[in-house]
Amino acid sequence: MAMKAPKGTKDMLPQDAYRWQYIEEEWAKICSEYGFREIRTPVFESTDLFNRGVGDTTDIVQKEMYTFEDMGGRSITLKPEGTSPAVRAFIESNLYAETQPTKIFYDTPCYRYEKPQAGRLREFHQFGIENFGTPSMMADAEIIALGHDFLKRMGIEDIELHISSVGCRKCRPVYRKVLQDYLRPKYDCLCETCKSRFDKNPMRILDCKSPEDKEAVKDAPMMIDYLCEDCRSDFEDLKSYLDAMGIEYVVDPSIVRGLDYYTKTAFEFITTKIGAQGTVCGGGRYDHLIEEVGGPDMPGVGFGLGKERLLLLMEACGHDFGAAPSPQIFLAWIGDEAKLYALNLLHELRGKGIRADMDTKERNLKGQMKYANKLGAEYTAVIGGDEVASGEITLKNMSTSEQTKIRREDLADAL
Repeated sequence: MAMKAPKGTKDMLPQDAYRWQYIEEEWAKICSEYGFREIRTPVFESTDLFNRGVGDTTDIVQKEMYTFEDMGGRSITLKPEGTSPAVRAFIESNLYAETQPTKIFYDTPCYRYEKPQAGRLREFHQFGIENFGTPSMMADAEIIALGHDFLKRMGIEDIELHISSVGCRKCRPVYRKVLQDYLRPKYDCLCETCKSRFDKNPMRILDCKSPEDKEAVKDAPMMIDYLCEDCRSDFEDLKSYLDAMGIEYVVDPSIVRGLDYYTKTAFEFITTKIGAQGTVCGGGRYDHLIEEVGGPDMPGVGFGLGKERLLLLMEACGHDFGAAPSPQIFLAWIGDEAKLYALNLLHELRGKGIRADMDTKERNLKGQMKYANKLGAEYTAVIGGDEVASGEITLKNMSTSEQTKIRREDLADAL
């Protein structure tokens, strides 16, 4: 029986790779322009990192993590998100002792055991940025601006920025009691997962996808109406900074990010282009995560953006990725002496940065030219005894059929 990729995973085939490379290069470019530097963390971490960092009332920790015991008896988890590992690296490497803020970005695979659907796989890939060390809403606005500008550069249409505040340790307990009082008469209608959240973190019930729970919370009070003075002032600051940059937004009190660690700012870029309304990019502030993972009392803010969903959205918007890279020149040959000469020339051209190729299956000349067409070569050159003797190469433009004779030493410059 032929082997198949595990459910919820997908191969990136050579004909698609250039699209991935395109968005990865653009991501790294805009992060650099904004002053963010790259970080790379391991694919797996101690399970305790996510239990403490992500929070044990989230769906990720309760139902979706790929967790196993290694040969040393340690509980290990494939990372389900990028923020907690970045925080762990920030603490472990003592980056908090350097001048703040620390601005980092990453491009990483993540793993969650959930039902595969369009743009949401069990192995998925995530862009992310984090800003550690500043409580100012200017950092939140900068994070949002980067996401806004990146999506705009990717040609994304029909997308809205939704913002809200999920409060802080001071005002959230007040709201928790109000929400619990509202939900208590509806408790028996909640799903089993949300019943377990009722005492620990009732705000997570607002984010449940169960139809019964959605009905139960339809008219629930919202956190944004119970903000303390500090949170309210910070939210007004955030709006004023976005206004100053000309970034449009919708205040959406229903936003409840899917991770327990968020405080104050929460935001999502929402689209209707890939079927049902969905979040393309989401994030917010987490003022206590660094401390909870074992570091100093230091705030942070960031976002994550799924690459698969981004690519689907770009395709839906008709984005022009250009063509996959093809050889600038294909060298065909006739006879053993010409084959060796062509191999030498091929190596020389590649050494000068030219995309050059040959047929390693050693077909006849007709087969070699068919292969050149299949590869989409821009130019071809047929090398035989005359070319070896004269040192002149006849370059054929495959689009126009125009032919030009060029000295071997001038070939790289001509290409």
